[in-house]
Amino acid sequence: MKKILIIEDDISIAELQRDYLVMSDMEVEICGNGTDGLNKVLEGEYDLVILDVMLPGTDGISVLKGIRGKLNIPVLLVSAKKEEIDKIRGLGAGAEDYITKPFSPGELVARVKAHIANYDRLTINTNAKMGNDICIRGLTIDQAARRVFMYEKETILSTKEFEILLYLSKNPNRVYSRDDIFNHIWGVESLGDSSTITVHIARIREKLEPDPQNPQYIETVWGAGYRFRI
Repeated sequence: MKKILIIEDDISIAELQRDYLVMSDMEVEICGNGTDGLNKVLEGEYDLVILDVMLPGTDGISVLKGIRGKLNIPVLLVSAKKEEIDKIRGLGAGAEDYITKPFSPGELVARVKAHIANYDRLTINTNAKMGNDICIRGLTIDQAARRVFMYEKETILSTKEFEILLYLSKNPNRVYSRDDIFNHIWGVESLGDSSTITVHIARIREKLEPDPQNPQYIETVWGAGYRFRI
C-alpha cells in the first residue's frame, strides 16, 4: 500500500483528496501547515507528497525546497494560481507536477498513480543496472545508489532531474528534443507537456554548473534540443 502525505490547510479539500486516494487503496495522512508537514516528510517514509502552495507560516515552495534538500520522492504541487510563472517556479523548485484548483479528484488520483508508478519503474530500472559510475569532469553519477556528486560533494536532485541527467549523460553528444526527453522520462501517455523539460534542465544547471549561463555539461542546441557534452 502506497503512503501519501497531503499538506493542505483547507481541511475540507484535504479530506476530499484523502477519501478518493483511500478508495484507490492508498494510505493517506493529512497535515495542515508547512512547518509540521516538512518535518513529517523528512521523518516518515512516504511514496508521494501532495503539497499546497499557499500555506500558513512556511509556504509550499519553501517546504518543497526543504524536501529536495534531503529526498527525491515525487511531489505534486496544487495551487489556485494559474499563471505560467507560478507553474515554472514550482517545477523549477523540484516538483514533479503542478495542478491548479479547482480540479477533479479523479484527475488528482490519476496523476498520483502515474507519478508513483513512474518513480517505481525508474528506481527498479536504475537499480537493476550494474554498470560503472559515470564520471565526467568532476561530475559523478552513481547509478545504483541514484546519487550525484560534484567534486566528491553530493548534490541532491529530484527524481526527474536525476533521470534527465542520467538519460543525457548515457547518450553523450547526441541531441534530444524536449519531446524526446519528456516521452522517455514521463512516458508517451503521461499528463503534462514537454515545456517542463526546460524548467528541469535549468534546475539541473543551477545545481551542477559552476556558471549556469555557460553550461559545460548539458548544452542547448538552439532550435533542436539539448546535448550532454563530453
